[in-house]
Amino acid sequence: MKFGKEFTSQMVPEWEEAYMQYNHLKTILKEILIFRRLRQNQTSPPYQSPQKVILSERHSLYTAFSGLTNRVGNYNEENNSDTEEVILVSEIQHQEQCMHYQTMFFRSWEEGAENEIVFFKRLDDEFNKAICFYKRQVDEVVMEAEELNKQMDALFALKVRINDLNFHPSSTPPNSGLSPLDEIQETPERNQTKMVSLDILNHIKINVTPESGLSPPWRTIFDGTKSGLSFSKSELRTAQAKLKQAFVEFHRKLRLLKSYCFLNQLAISKIMKKYDKVTSRNASKAYLEMVKSSYLSQSDEVVKLMERVESAFIIHFANANRSLGMKDLRPRAKKAKHGVTFFVGCFFGCLISLVVAVILTIHARDLLKSAGRDQYMINIFPLYSLFAYIVLHMLMYAGNIYFWKRFRVNYAFIFGFKPTTELGCREILLLSSALLVLTLVAVLSNLEMEMDERTLSFTTLTELVPLGLFIVLLLIMICPLNIMHRASRFFLIVNLWHCVCAPLYKVTFLDFFLGDQLTSQVQLLRTVQFYICYYGWGDFKRRSNTCNQSSLYEFLNIFIPIIPYWFRLLQCMRQGFEQKEYRPAMNGLKYLSTIVAVVTRTLYVQRRGTTMRIIAASSSGVATIYNTYWDMVKDWGLLCKDSKNPWLRDKLILPSKSVYFIAMVMNVILRLSWMQTVLDFYEAPWLHQSVMIFIVASLEIVRRGLWNFFRVENEHLNNVGKFRAVKSIPLPFSYEDGQGTMIH
Repeated sequence: MKFGKEFTSQMVPEWEEAYMQYNHLKTILKEILIFRRLRQNQTSPPYQSPQKVILSERHSLYTAFSGLTNRVGNYNEENNSDTEEVILVSEIQHQEQCMHYQTMFFRSWEEGAENEIVFFKRLDDEFNKAICFYKRQVDEVVMEAEELNKQMDALFALKVRINDLNFHPSSTPPNSGLSPLDEIQETPERNQTKMVSLDILNHIKINVTPESGLSPPWRTIFDGTKSGLSFSKSELRTAQAKLKQAFVEFHRKLRLLKSYCFLNQLAISKIMKKYDKVTSRNASKAYLEMVKSSYLSQSDEVVKLMERVESAFIIHFANANRSLGMKDLRPRAKKAKHGVTFFVGCFFGCLISLVVAVILTIHARDLLKSAGRDQYMINIFPLYSLFAYIVLHMLMYAGNIYFWKRFRVNYAFIFGFKPTTELGCREILLLSSALLVLTLVAVLSNLEMEMDERTLSFTTLTELVPLGLFIVLLLIMICPLNIMHRASRFFLIVNLWHCVCAPLYKVTFLDFFLGDQLTSQVQLLRTVQFYICYYGWGDFKRRSNTCNQSSLYEFLNIFIPIIPYWFRLLQCMRQGFEQKEYRPAMNGLKYLSTIVAVVTRTLYVQRRGTTMRIIAASSSGVATIYNTYWDMVKDWGLLCKDSKNPWLRDKLILPSKSVYFIAMVMNVILRLSWMQTVLDFYEAPWLHQSVMIFIVASLEIVRRGLWNFFRVENEHLNNVGKFRAVKSIPLPFSYEDGQGTMIH
């Protein structure tokens, strides 16, 4: 792999703009090379006679060996190219308190030197940018290290107060004049000179209520100055867990800074060597000496902090077990397994065979024209469509992951996935293809049992096949054994619970992202409702559908579809309460308008009438316009009139702008699928009503998959604009003056 591609692949995606623009510098060097080749062709030496060639060969006999290190002349002479001055790099103090460097090119009088002047000007700008960014980040981590020192002192004091009530507080101040770099390191000298002081607890508040808790907001802060306050061991464990997570994220930021420093220095070295090769000069030595003496190379704060954070973490959070501590600090990403790819191929091969078998069975027995066709499509087809909805959503998500990775969208950081348990697109393809294989096997077996005379007496067993598959799927989801990606399954269940209890939990990006996925699975919820009715009321024994005859079922038909939108509305209310902004409230109005549209459409289906049709069409139209505007402008960040890319946004990840316009058009078209209800287009000569409902629901899932990519892309670009590459962990202790409540 060429260095340019390797350099890009190892960048921190959120810091991409802070790195050196290596490819742009390489482009300038190509222009210099093209100019030199053209000049060389124009001034090529004339044809030499054989006699002159012989004389030149004789002359080369007396020429000294040039050497393996590009030296010229005899052993007593210095290299002329080394002594020849090409550039002079000088230091300039900048307003941002970081040293800037400026290069003076001494060969500006030569022909074609303009490109070389531009090269060094751009190289200086990129290097100065890297230095300033690195220095700002180092200053931030030093401040964060100081805050972690205070947090650890408070944790020690809390631990002593809980475990040893007879401890007499020391009069030694909590900080004995040590710097943040020395303070965080656990050394024998520090332990001997600094004792725990319980006086710290009189100046802090303890915030150990979990972020996602059922407690009301006014109970999230426990005031340590109040009399009669008892500190429990559960509070201590929660504080330790939060600090452990803060240390892990802090160490991750240090690792990213170390990688940033190394990659930029390596890029400068590579580009200067290319410059020497193209121009036949020796300017790299002077420039690299300047780089070696700069803050980017001389600063050792990050390395020292990494060592001290690792030492403190191993002692206090890993029971002095280095291997266990380093496993938490530096989790290794899962290795790609060839077995996953193999089984994905096997399952897709089985899928092709099963689809052919189902088509041949239907065609050979002429099931489309059989007397029980309508009964089968009304009762059995919706039961199996539930699994199709799940598989289609999983396939769309697998495609999202593939394209996010391809265009370097850091979705794992946005969603908070762990590198050790994160599911890639191949794992999701494996799970979805396996579920689809099971579904088609169940469908084929159901058809065989329906048509086989030997199983006609087992009609009840035939009806239970989809229920059995549904129960198996539920058991796999809640299985406590460490099989089939248990961590990912439980992670999904926890976040689904957060959506269900929306107003009681702090809303994260993953919470409302998952809530939006549920809004596209309304038909799946209706199918679950049909499962309960069909099997709970015993209709499966007679293969009859009496659900629609119940007033309770009709009421649930109105109530069930609005549940996902209600969850999102409550999440928006919680966000508005916490952020004190109007945007979550406006987003909540969007879901409220959708709830009204869904209710009116359902009432129109049940009661009909011109009045209900007008109300359903008007409410759906308003909701569609509102949702479409929010999708494109707020969620995707597009339709910016004055941006660099007209009617898009300033920063784009996809190389083709037309993709964004196509996506916007498709989003509008797919959002108009509700018109099928208002126009009474339920059935076609070649399509049953159940199939039509399935197609419309599938189109909504496809639209959601399209929305997912651009929504996460926009969130990633927001993180890039703020250089936000590490999660901000709320710390357990806050001070009365309001400082140090968060690591920024």
